[in-house]
Amino acid sequence: MTSTHAFWLAGRQATGETSFDVTNSWDGRLVGTVSVPTQAQVEEAVAAAYAVRDEFAATPAHVRAAALDHVSRRLAERTEEIARLISAENGKPIKWARGEVGRAVSVFRFAAEEARRFNGGEAQRLDTDAGGTGRLALTRRIPRGVVLGIAPFNFPLNLSAHKVAPAIAVGAPIILKPAPATPISSLILGELLAETDLPAGSWSVLTVPNDRMPALVQDERLPVISFTGSGPVGYAIMDSVPRKHCTLELGGNGAAVVLGDWNSEADLDWAASRIATFSNYQGGQSCISVQRVIADASVYDRLLPKIVAAVEAQVTGDPSDAATDVGPLVSEDAARRVESWVDEAVAAGAKLLAGGVRDGATYAPTVLTEVPSGVTIACEEVFGPVLTVTRVDGEAEAFAAVNDSPYGLQAGVFTHDVRTAFRAHRALEVGGVIVGDVPSYRADQMPYGGAKQSGVGREGVAHAMADYTYERVLVLTGLAL
Repeated sequence: MTSTHAFWLAGRQATGETSFDVTNSWDGRLVGTVSVPTQAQVEEAVAAAYAVRDEFAATPAHVRAAALDHVSRRLAERTEEIARLISAENGKPIKWARGEVGRAVSVFRFAAEEARRFNGGEAQRLDTDAGGTGRLALTRRIPRGVVLGIAPFNFPLNLSAHKVAPAIAVGAPIILKPAPATPISSLILGELLAETDLPAGSWSVLTVPNDRMPALVQDERLPVISFTGSGPVGYAIMDSVPRKHCTLELGGNGAAVVLGDWNSEADLDWAASRIATFSNYQGGQSCISVQRVIADASVYDRLLPKIVAAVEAQVTGDPSDAATDVGPLVSEDAARRVESWVDEAVAAGAKLLAGGVRDGATYAPTVLTEVPSGVTIACEEVFGPVLTVTRVDGEAEAFAAVNDSPYGLQAGVFTHDVRTAFRAHRALEVGGVIVGDVPSYRADQMPYGGAKQSGVGREGVAHAMADYTYERVLVLTGLAL
């Protein structure tokens, strides 16, 4: 894993004049050296994508679907190799990395299926008024243009897949910009796309450093931006290009609500297990990880020790070990930030029930209670393996606590009552409500995105395909309807 990796420029491999190293946050070893495109090479990629946009939009659906099927199959064939690469470059435990590859396999398969049935057209009779006699409207979806996909470090393969696969499915050229901390996983997609018959220029994977992104964002030849990452960066992008079409998948501070009817020992054991697992999976570096537990007073005293025990049972260690549940964060700086937020909360009066210890880039799975409302960890996305637990009295107070946040990505509600589930769906200011489980559940074909400061637009293959296109109406005249 220590070779120099070329980037992909308009469907072919290329190298620039400089490079950077990717290191493993667990042990500091070199994972690989990645070449950086020059400004002239970036211009070449953008020009090629812009030039091929009409040709690519007209590519037969079976060609695009076959390419997507090919990538799906090849990812499946190389699962273990790619999973170990993901684990090495971002510290993700190998069992979660394998799951990420499996999800990317599905994303490309879903996109192939959607490509075959997309854009079938919708016919509408216009003779409902006299002026429309003999007229029929046919609506089709047309690509908006070249997509600039900006991917994060926490799911370097699957969240890249969520940008690349829908773009190919609709015939929109895409330039993918992976996160500097985890670019090699995205470059693997380039290897597999290069094995297909997609037109030259229809895709590039450019390992551009973050400080050179504003020029790409501003380029008028890239009218669609799909960004996953932090709120400040996402909204700065959207504010800088108000006339572009932006999809932003941003942060969250996911809440798991445990209501009074979720009260058997089996119920509480299940909730505690799921909460402990999904507050710590990916080192807590997931926008929908459990950050807040909001428990009804009638179950709080029984649930809390179960959560603490389940969190303490999480195995922290070498991410390449199949027994490891929690690996390091993406960097030591990230772990130091989490440490500072926990220390701030404890100094302000929060009770530390588990964890609270940093070792390099690793932060121990942590549980806090009685967290004051004004501290950072109560208001912002921690993006680390830290969980706060709060007691509330009843459903109304629980739902108000969920909504007392600038974020609204997803929420989990543990209840057996379908009427409560519908009330939660109406009341909670989030993009998704998961009943009987944590907010961390995501199926890659479902609409995924947030409310409030958690973003704009929706991912999920079919939903991203709609987002990358617009409706164009054709009116036929003089027909005998």
